[in-house]
Amino acid sequence: MPAYTVREWDKLPYGTGEGQIPARHADRLAALAARSPFAGRGGSAVLEHCRHALRARGVVGILAAGDASLEILPKIDVAPGQTADNQNAVIRKRLVHMLAVALDLKIDLGAITDLAWQRETLLEILIRIFCNKLTEALRKGMPRLYVNREEDLPTLRGQLDITRQFTRHAVDPSRLACRFGVLSEDTPLNRIMKAAVVRLARLSRRPGNQQRLRELAFVYADITEEPVSALRWDQVVIDRTNRSWQELFAMARLFLQDRYQTTTGGSGEGTAMLFEMSALFEEYVGRLIVRALVGTGLTVSLQAGRLFCLIAQDSGRTLFQTKPDILIRQGGTVTHVIDTKWKRISSRIDDPKQGVSQADVYQMMAYAQLYRAPRLTLLYPHHPGLGAEDAVHARYRITGHAAILETASIDVSNSSQLLTKLRDLVIGETNTGLTSLV
Repeated sequence: MPAYTVREWDKLPYGTGEGQIPARHADRLAALAARSPFAGRGGSAVLEHCRHALRARGVVGILAAGDASLEILPKIDVAPGQTADNQNAVIRKRLVHMLAVALDLKIDLGAITDLAWQRETLLEILIRIFCNKLTEALRKGMPRLYVNREEDLPTLRGQLDITRQFTRHAVDPSRLACRFGVLSEDTPLNRIMKAAVVRLARLSRRPGNQQRLRELAFVYADITEEPVSALRWDQVVIDRTNRSWQELFAMARLFLQDRYQTTTGGSGEGTAMLFEMSALFEEYVGRLIVRALVGTGLTVSLQAGRLFCLIAQDSGRTLFQTKPDILIRQGGTVTHVIDTKWKRISSRIDDPKQGVSQADVYQMMAYAQLYRAPRLTLLYPHHPGLGAEDAVHARYRITGHAAILETASIDVSNSSQLLTKLRDLVIGETNTGLTSLV
């Protein structure tokens, strides 16, 4: 299967040369992208089907249609002077790290060779991780549960079903209507794992992954195969008896029905595993801040608050509910509101407003009013154009209000200092001067 790679907001030109995609492949992939719930009105919010090229938008992941696949990587700045393959390898690694944090997965990125990061697509890397984790878990045994059975037997097993006995076997008492429990491996969790193995076996094109998936399919041969729409996710309970399967359960959701992803099936339609970068960045930063503030006495709430902007005078009905990305409290009082934005801002030298959206400023002003927060931060991904990473780039006093609004950035290409940077952002001091924001 021909595999193509493009970065977020970049173009992939049509053609048959290196770094180009044939128009027939582009047409199929663009049609698949247009059916995604992320596609938006007009169907071009994932891929723009331009006259001479495909242009990626703010959604990343994998599209596979017909005999071609397209990998869309996020626009993360990496060290210059490297080949395109090496740069893509670094970006894949960062994206997998972001997914691991957002989905609370423990993934040993060092266990994957540099060559694999360069040569394998995001999908193949995720499949490899899943296969390795599932194989390791199965070595300790497949999880089992007691399942209720009802059978007519010559001898009593378990309890006698009185109603069924005297209706079905009133004339022939040689059979006993038994109700009993049996320890079974054919559980909702194992059916979900099998569905993930079956789905991935159809998607993978790497011989190594295909071999692993065939071996796993053999292990799950006696487990009932169900379509994804029939899987009983609600019946899976992760407790102390199966805690080690929590990450695999999360990865199965990622492949089958995670909220970041959309998958379309059917003859000739293809499959898409897509992630909206704004949502992923928000979840990633939020979970890292929770980790960074452990032991500080501050509490962190993600997508919380939910206060309303307006109350109708005639009916008392509340309108326009707010959901700040991150609320930080001390002693129950909101002290800091952080809103993440997956956008590239400019330096203050290039633009005093840094390209910050007016709508974003209005949103933060509403948060200042509703949550009485003395400090508000618009948090962006860092890029070299901003110069040295200072976390906070500018601070403004909101006109007519005591609250301070900051613009700040974090470098997602370097995870080694992220927790420290985020901790300093929340509880550290800054010497940046104040400006009035109108």
